[in-house]
Amino acid sequence: MNRIEAISNVLKNRDSVELKSLNPDETVLVIIDVVNGFVNDGPMSSPRIAGIVPNIVDIIKKAGDLGIEKIFFGDSHTEDSPEFDSYPVHCMVGTWESQVVDEIKELGGYRYIPKNSTNAFIEPEFQEWLNDNENIENFIVVGDCTDICILQFVTTLKAYFNMKNKRSRVIVPMNAVDTYDLEEHDGDVLHMMALYIMSINGVEIVANID
Repeated sequence: MNRIEAISNVLKNRDSVELKSLNPDETVLVIIDVVNGFVNDGPMSSPRIAGIVPNIVDIIKKAGDLGIEKIFFGDSHTEDSPEFDSYPVHCMVGTWESQVVDEIKELGGYRYIPKNSTNAFIEPEFQEWLNDNENIENFIVVGDCTDICILQFVTTLKAYFNMKNKRSRVIVPMNAVDTYDLEEHDGDVLHMMALYIMSINGVEIVANID
């Protein structure tokens, strides 16, 4: 068995988390970058990411039924973003690409925070929210891309709570996150590796949210 197969086996047969088992007053659902530019069209859009939208919609509906707060981070880049040195120009401020996909927009009920970097954690509006909501202990994180924005957000979030010696649950359902495929970007391998890196950093990788 090679190392990739070994890592894949580590991620198999994960349990699900029942949303009702979490205290709604201590829980938030975080949705990252489920925008047109990653789902429907654009240089970083992918059928892989489009494929997880129904699962994300299902989780959003369940969270709404239980009164769980929802935060949506959406890529919204300025023209001079240094990020474009590493990635194609995408999701510019005010464009269709930067808009929330219709399936989620129609549901509403979320707090929208635009972001101009791959790591939503450092957005000032989220920092304010975090300081004002110290009661939140459970973070369910869904969206894209597994190996970039999801990975950076959840590992930074977990490290933040570790620094404060505060117990937290950062939960990532595998059926509600994914990444894109390009010739130089192997979605299968990078998706799996990102989940593994999250797991060894204390993030709770689960099969799905029931």
